[in-house]
Amino acid sequence: MATAAKAGGPGQPGPPTPQRKSVTGTHRLIAASFLLPALVLLGALVVYPIGYSVYRSFFDRSGEGFAGLDNYLEIFTDDTIFTAVKNNAVWVVVAPAVATVLGLIFAVLTERVRWGTAFKLIIFMPMAISMLAAGIIFRLVYEQEPDRGVANAVWVGVHDTFAESAGFPRARPLPVHPLTAGGGGSFITKEPVSAGTQALLPLVGVAPAKMPDDARPAKPAPAASGSEIKGTAWLDFTRGGGGKPNAIDGTELGLKGIKVEAVKDGTVVASARAKADGTFSLPASADGALLRLPAENFREPYNGVNWLGPSLVTPAIIGSYVWMWAGFAMVLIAAGLASVPRELLEAARMDGANEWQVFRRVTVPLLAPVLAVVLVTLMINVLKIFDLVYIIAPGSSQDDANVLALQLYRSSFGTDSHLGLGSAIAVLLLLLVLPVMFVNIRRMRRESRR
Repeated sequence: MATAAKAGGPGQPGPPTPQRKSVTGTHRLIAASFLLPALVLLGALVVYPIGYSVYRSFFDRSGEGFAGLDNYLEIFTDDTIFTAVKNNAVWVVVAPAVATVLGLIFAVLTERVRWGTAFKLIIFMPMAISMLAAGIIFRLVYEQEPDRGVANAVWVGVHDTFAESAGFPRARPLPVHPLTAGGGGSFITKEPVSAGTQALLPLVGVAPAKMPDDARPAKPAPAASGSEIKGTAWLDFTRGGGGKPNAIDGTELGLKGIKVEAVKDGTVVASARAKADGTFSLPASADGALLRLPAENFREPYNGVNWLGPSLVTPAIIGSYVWMWAGFAMVLIAAGLASVPRELLEAARMDGANEWQVFRRVTVPLLAPVLAVVLVTLMINVLKIFDLVYIIAPGSSQDDANVLALQLYRSSFGTDSHLGLGSAIAVLLLLLVLPVMFVNIRRMRRESRR
């Protein structure tokens, strides 16, 4: 009985069950001591700056007068700042999409080549370069002068391959020469030419660099046979002086390739091009005609595209961004592609799908979560783009390439600083980033529940 009573009989409560200690319950002080440094840093570096920026955005330039929503209204009424808003919209739509598509293409194609790893390394290498260095590189790439800018050097090379190169820009006759202005940039002889006489077409003003490399010393044309018209077009200039106008001296060069036209009553009846020594020959139909050097001989050489001009500066800078970040997109997509079940791809091929159908209907849907991660990450990144625009865009077109982050810097720290307006732009950037981050967090939570 004693034993039963001691152990507890029917209907009597047994000994109390020992309670397990909870880290968050009984050791809250310890948990708080671990979290406190991180919370202090978070408050000092994130929460306080955000709160103060919101507060400061409602005050005027001096920070003493309450401005209400005036700073926010100025963002959408000032032409320069509104251009930054529009450019940011272009960046968000174009840059992440292009980089993601290129990354997807590179990731899929490199799986099918033997040297795919080396190709991935080359594409990813720009990620090792800072934005500052990339901006300096592309500032040189987009130089207008083809001798310095790689983009224009290639563009001019392609253009000159399919189009006739420039002749002798800025060449002109002197008043003592037998040529006069013919209208539209051309030059024409003062008197008609006759068969059996020498036609002299002297010019000056041709820079040595513009002379053809294979130009030879000018010489008088051989005697005309029959009713032909023969003559010489040459650079009537002797280095060091001593030459005579309208006379061919031994050191003066022929204008190789210059076009000569015979004109009667406003109609071109014959044409010819000068040889390396400047001589040319026209048929008998040119007898009694005026000789004209058409304007095409004197046009300026093609100088390429003004990549950093007002109309192309934003696409040019987006191109440099894609060059850097396409490798990032490719690496993430390639990692997702490696986890795609090969059985599904082979099954689609066995069912008769071609490679394009397999890619569009199987590969891309399976990679949709990875593509969403890449796209959202790049969208957040381009909303804060600053250094590429600041470095690449020259001062003459920086307003046309302006973005919100750059305008934030200019408004806050420029010569005419306005901290209230700069704070309003910072708050606007935060509001633009928050929805994208919210969508990304929801997607990550949804993925973690699967």
